[in-house]
Amino acid sequence: MKKYILILVLQIPISSLAQVNNDSTKSLFIEMLFPEEKTKALILSYDDGAKNDRKLVALMNKYQLIGTFHLNSNKLSTNSYYDYLNKEELKELYKGHEVSVHSANHPNLPDISKLEVANEIFEDRKELERIMGYSIRGMAYPFGNTNDTIVETIKRLGIEYARTVGDTYNFEIPKDFLRWHPTMHQFCKAYWEPNQPEKDQKEMALFYQTIESFLKLNELAVLDIWGHSWEMGSDQKKWEETEKFFKMLAGNSAIYYAKQIDLVDYINAYRNLKFSVLNDKVTNLSSLTIYIRANNKKYVIPSGKTISIN
Repeated sequence: MKKYILILVLQIPISSLAQVNNDSTKSLFIEMLFPEEKTKALILSYDDGAKNDRKLVALMNKYQLIGTFHLNSNKLSTNSYYDYLNKEELKELYKGHEVSVHSANHPNLPDISKLEVANEIFEDRKELERIMGYSIRGMAYPFGNTNDTIVETIKRLGIEYARTVGDTYNFEIPKDFLRWHPTMHQFCKAYWEPNQPEKDQKEMALFYQTIESFLKLNELAVLDIWGHSWEMGSDQKKWEETEKFFKMLAGNSAIYYAKQIDLVDYINAYRNLKFSVLNDKVTNLSSLTIYIRANNKKYVIPSGKTISIN
């Protein structure tokens, strides 16, 4: 299995990327670092809002992990198909985590009209913002399905990232946040088919192998694991596996534990850094502190500040 690693390099003038014979222009190679100079980021992304999220969030809180939870507002406070969370408990339950759009009713978006897509996203976003009390700017596609029309529609509705279910098994930062392909499903494809113990064992081995590869990396990397708490249900073995991999990923000083929207905001702020023509100064126009490595030297660029690069 191939692993791909992305070094996120800032777009700067061509003259600054090449070796030149002009002493007044500095050759510069810029690499993004995550907050506090970390080289890895972890996203844990769960869909639907079943009552099993209560146990899942408790486990995340135990290991000081952060989750992003994509919810269907019209299914909350019901027991249709799954037993869903009550709207009244969301604000307290997901404190410190992110709530995000998953459409109001969970239709397959490519099967409905553009107007219906807009209504599904708008109504879900509006209700979740009413409940949570903050702006919601991200989503996960129901069933992971999308197309160009849907992407354009959600963009016009203020959605800034949207996750699919197209597992990549790599650690790259998406170039297009509205077509965000995660690293892998929780447990890979183990348990997708009943009574397949050999397949389940193989998929679980791949799952842990991928986590271990991520933990060993020294390069910039994002691990994005997605799933559903209802998949664990009342199966104690699956909950034990969940706690096992949470424990593996917890308390690592090299990892930036992030809400998905926070990672998007940080990367966008990095990409918007402004460099002087001589590449000896850089300005951070964002509200975030940005960390970079320039020609193998680390720099901190505070919000609204200009610093010199030596």
